[in-house]
Amino acid sequence: MNNIDAVQTLSEAKRAPLARIQDRLADWLPKLVLTPTLLVVLVCMYGYILWTGLLSLTNSRLLPVWNFIGTGQYDRLFDNDRWLVALNNLVLFGGLFILVCLALGVFLAILLDQKIRQEGALRTIYLYPMAISFIVTGTAWKWLLNPSLGLEKLVHSWGFDSFSFDWLVDPDRVVFCLVIAAVWQSSGFVMAMFLAGLRGVDQEMVKAAQLDGASMPTIYRRIILPSLKPVFFSAFVILAHIAIKSFDLVAALTGGGPGYSSDLPANFMYTHAFTRAQMGLGAASAMVMLGGVLAILVPYLYSELRGKRNA
Repeated sequence: MNNIDAVQTLSEAKRAPLARIQDRLADWLPKLVLTPTLLVVLVCMYGYILWTGLLSLTNSRLLPVWNFIGTGQYDRLFDNDRWLVALNNLVLFGGLFILVCLALGVFLAILLDQKIRQEGALRTIYLYPMAISFIVTGTAWKWLLNPSLGLEKLVHSWGFDSFSFDWLVDPDRVVFCLVIAAVWQSSGFVMAMFLAGLRGVDQEMVKAAQLDGASMPTIYRRIILPSLKPVFFSAFVILAHIAIKSFDLVAALTGGGPGYSSDLPANFMYTHAFTRAQMGLGAASAMVMLGGVLAILVPYLYSELRGKRNA
């Protein structure tokens, strides 16, 4: 028995270094796996943000020139009429886009929450536009809203020759075409968010309100919708983020025209940085857009972290 114990002790002593190596590998393996991704994010995201910020402080044109001029590009930017038009369009487009998407999304979610027939099919129909890109959406709505091809021509073929719908070529109304297309694509996603929130509401609270004689509209207005404030806030952040970064919808639907009447900041940035050889000005506009995104994301992240600490 003593010999057997000695052999076991010797084998355990030999396995001990191997076990330590395996434990170290188990500790380091997640770090080794995540390191390449972390490096890519640091270089390709934060590195290029820093590079763009530095470019915005130079007088770079076709190629980067490290001749720093301070905030000169920002002064030029806010003296540029096209940039001011893009900002005004963003306020109008973003405001209408967010409000209509929220209102339509809540309305559709409440309808589907009534447990109607074919709810799954309707939910799929409402969500389908979100599965396609803004390029496809912009192209489709460009055909629909074109006065010589789409809705106006169809109504004229029905005999209503006085009907006119030329918003796509009207500089004062073309932004509303962007709103229509963007709402069509994104309202289904907002509906899905609110439907998930509605399905998570405590039904005992609803039943108690019904026993007290409250009608369903009153219950939704006084109890259910106020309890969905986190969903409202999340939807607002996502929609505002989409509005600020919108580029492909404008490129496909209007091309920024007529003239530059439908430009948004992202289109301004692309045009000046890559087609007009004004890289410094384009970088300055990109940093202003980044500031707008951060102005939305930072309060959202702060509220989320604060909620977790309080919990």
